Amino acid sequence: MAQRGLILDFGGVLTTPMRRNGEAFERSEGLEPGAYFHALNEHPEGVAVYAALEVGDVTQEYWNQVIGRLLSIDPTDLMRRALANLTVEPAMVAAAEKARAAGVKTALLSNSFGLEPFNVYAELGVLGLFDVVVLSETEGVRKPAPQIYERTLELLGLAGPDCVFVDDHEANLPPAEALGIATIHHAGDAANVAARLCELLG
Repeated sequence: MAQRGLILDFGGVLTTPMRRNGEAFERSEGLEPGAYFHALNEHPEGVAVYAALEVGDVTQEYWNQVIGRLLSIDPTDLMRRALANLTVEPAMVAAAEKARAAGVKTALLSNSFGLEPFNVYAELGVLGLFDVVVLSETEGVRKPAPQIYERTLELLGLAGPDCVFVDDHEANLPPAEALGIATIHHAGDAANVAARLCELLG
């Protein structure tokens, strides 16, 4: 039987939903509902600084300063506070562990949150689940650019058709599919996704 590979996104796949985390952050900081999401996804400066952070063009500390200013809150260690309510998703962790125990090669493929001063991947203890860790910050390119999927396959030493990729953003799936990778859109039901992984990976 051919070697198989499992490629997992981080936020919203290995963890609880990013929106739930962001809403909790807004409440803890006394922000208006939706303010944080507006700063990240709609404000031109916020969108630009997050994109730059993901490919390592700016530091996490710079992101802290910019987003803190846009939200009029203390920027000190802001990424840590912004991700404070993110926790691992037990069903997905168990699926990764089960796959690896069965001989499936595993990879984490994530658009980075920055690694200093706060490393959320180490904080949540997920790095040991994977044979390969591919972060956009260290690669200088982010999903959905095809190069980051190609890099992941290269590091795994596998062909696209031998792998399954799970992401919570549908826009990140087509470049993987173009390489022959089977994809699963994680829409919030971790138990269902874990069951589908068992089917696809045999």
